Amino acid sequence: MKRNIAVVWGGYSSEIVVSAKSMAGICSFLDEEKYNIYKIRITKEKWTVEVGGYVYTVDKNDFSYICPISDQRIYFDFAYIIIHGTPGEDGRLQGYFDMLGIPYSTCGMMASALTMNKFICNNFLKNFGIRVADSLYLNKDTKYNLRGIEEKLKFPLFVKPNTGGSSFATTKVKAVDQLQQAIDAAFGETPDVIIESFISGREVTCGCYKTKDKEVVFPITEVVTPNEFFDYEAKYEGQVEEITPARISGEMTDEIQRLTRKVYDLVGAKGLIRVDFIISDNQPFLLEVNTVPGMTQTSFIPQQIAAAGLDIKEVLTEIIENEFNAI
Repeated sequence: MKRNIAVVWGGYSSEIVVSAKSMAGICSFLDEEKYNIYKIRITKEKWTVEVGGYVYTVDKNDFSYICPISDQRIYFDFAYIIIHGTPGEDGRLQGYFDMLGIPYSTCGMMASALTMNKFICNNFLKNFGIRVADSLYLNKDTKYNLRGIEEKLKFPLFVKPNTGGSSFATTKVKAVDQLQQAIDAAFGETPDVIIESFISGREVTCGCYKTKDKEVVFPITEVVTPNEFFDYEAKYEGQVEEITPARISGEMTDEIQRLTRKVYDLVGAKGLIRVDFIISDNQPFLLEVNTVPGMTQTSFIPQQIAAAGLDIKEVLTEIIENEFNAI
């Protein structure tokens, strides 16, 4: 009997538009001969499932819905979470599925909560010898001085939503008179903000996944954009050149892949993750860890899977079946 796979998308943040694209990608990649695929949309207002062009309400008590044609309650065997941002990338949804005993595709609750918080995650990994940018953390109650920020981090610097992604409300700030506006924009996205020193170099990203029987680290992608940085337009509107494998030395390739494996283990990752780095003066600095990486047809992970000579349908099947075998 075919298992019911819920592709869970949507979310509570601006990244819902990216989630919609990733959901379409995942649905096209999954094995329809092996699984029944359902699209579950989660927003603050409601949870729904789309079936045959009709939309039905999902019962949050047991993650099911009633099919009006057969009057049967349909349960889902597995959740493929493709919500970027809250509640799918920060541990909230993972805790929900843990309580229901439903296996899912991503890292667990604790790893998701850790990696979603850029400031805490980077400082955690810094303790294990991984290089990261100097940074400051602000929340709504933090008293800060713009000149003090300038003295500590210098210009240019980056202001980002601390628990956001897809470069929404991320600003490269070159002068103090631009700083407050950038901080306000980031606070408009999330309740806390990270300010990071600028590191000049070559940006690369590396994907990885592990199952009970094996570990796979993908070829590295180099990111080249004419924009000030790898912003939303570069990520999703084609203003970028993505080169896989990256044009870096064999030694640096080995080092980036080693660090990706190390990060995977240190944060307690599960499923597919992607780790972003910038190489400066022949030293890799970690930018961030993505536990729900984009999965459109042209996203980094599908590109890297193809460059590795692997079939994405088989990779996703491995990840799903590994979770069933772990039960």
